Amino acid sequence: MIPQTNAAGGAPPRQGPWYTHLYVQVLVAIVAGALIGHFWPKFGADLKPLGDAFIKLVKMVIAPVIFLTVVTGIAGMRDLGRFGRVALKAFAYFLTFSTLALIVGLIVANVVQPGSGMNVDPASLHSDKIADYAAKAHETTIVGFLLHIIPATVAGAFAEGEILQVLFFSVTF
Repeated sequence: MIPQTNAAGGAPPRQGPWYTHLYVQVLVAIVAGALIGHFWPKFGADLKPLGDAFIKLVKMVIAPVIFLTVVTGIAGMRDLGRFGRVALKAFAYFLTFSTLALIVGLIVANVVQPGSGMNVDPASLHSDKIADYAAKAHETTIVGFLLHIIPATVAGAFAEGEILQVLFFSVTF
């Protein structure tokens, strides 16, 4: 087996302690959040602003990171013939992971059934708002979806977090 070396060809990369890996820290945070929510729900509710701020920060950087990654990758290509393959792969990855997210969401919704123990009377819900969502779902067509990929404004695509529009702009930029 050939030992790994860094990009400069020097010594193999140093492995830090197991707890310094990002995936370990994320798993510990998930378990800690579940335990706090279960055993100290009031404290967990008090931490909600921190969680909301974290999610907003992540959403804030997603579009610029995708844009810069794609533009840098395309600019670094020596063979522009590969551009079409890269664009196709990026679109395929987006569709694949969007579909996986949809499948996971459907499975979780059907297995966990969030909100089932809330004792909410369906008659008290605003049916007009539900009808608006249903109407929008029926209006969406393949042509509408493809036209939605093209942003009305570049700033709007970044501001609204429309990742597919940002990806389209970064590829055409």
